[in-house]
Amino acid sequence: MGNLFDLSGRVALITGGNGGIGLGMATGLAQHGCDICIWGTNEEKNAAALEALSFHGTKVTALKCDVSNQQEVEDCFAETIKNHGRVDGCFANAGIGSRGNQFDDIEKEEWDRIIQVNLNGVFYTFKCAAKHMRERAANDDAFGRLIGTASLAAISGQARGQHYAATKGGLVSMIKALAVEYARYGVTAHTILPGWIETAMTAGAFSWDKFVDNVMPRIPMRRWGQPQDFAAIAVYIMSDASAYHTSENFIIDGGYSVF
Repeated sequence: MGNLFDLSGRVALITGGNGGIGLGMATGLAQHGCDICIWGTNEEKNAAALEALSFHGTKVTALKCDVSNQQEVEDCFAETIKNHGRVDGCFANAGIGSRGNQFDDIEKEEWDRIIQVNLNGVFYTFKCAAKHMRERAANDDAFGRLIGTASLAAISGQARGQHYAATKGGLVSMIKALAVEYARYGVTAHTILPGWIETAMTAGAFSWDKFVDNVMPRIPMRRWGQPQDFAAIAVYIMSDASAYHTSENFIIDGGYSVF
């Protein structure tokens, strides 16, 4: 069967790939021979991620892209194809958190902001990627992976985060529909549901003693997740080993959701 996890010749696009979970996935993919294009809004973080990823010897590029802007997404996708020739895997990982307001105090502007980035941004990105993969399949090059970073908020009751939860629940449903519609083109689709992961987004919560004291005892592994904990699942999804596996919700949470 050869090396099922050799990703040489494959190209992965990772939105929000300049830090946190996105960079953890990008690192694992690059280590297994995959070329990488990361999109991020912070050009300094993009440059730092490029430097770190270039160590692995694959082709790595970065583009400044705000996924909430459809035109930017379309332009950046075209630029990614120009630079790499193809996109085999699209990891829609970019997202923002909520401010934790009481539900009846959430302003419409805040609701719209979360929806625009976390859900519409995925729609814009996947729309480009799915079309590209479908057209490649028509030319006897059927292969594609659509992966969305959701959250445990998609399947649990997140108080004071209904707008965030709605986007992540919507992403799970979107992915299931994509898995069904695009399977005939050799495309699989999955969601990744992280638990409590140590990233810039969670830094505020993790510095709050009351939060730590309440949450850590509920994690059977007794540690926060790390970005590198997402490297292997990204490699598996991108590899030939997962060819007949689609529409999965991969929960990576140290056992938090089952304890």
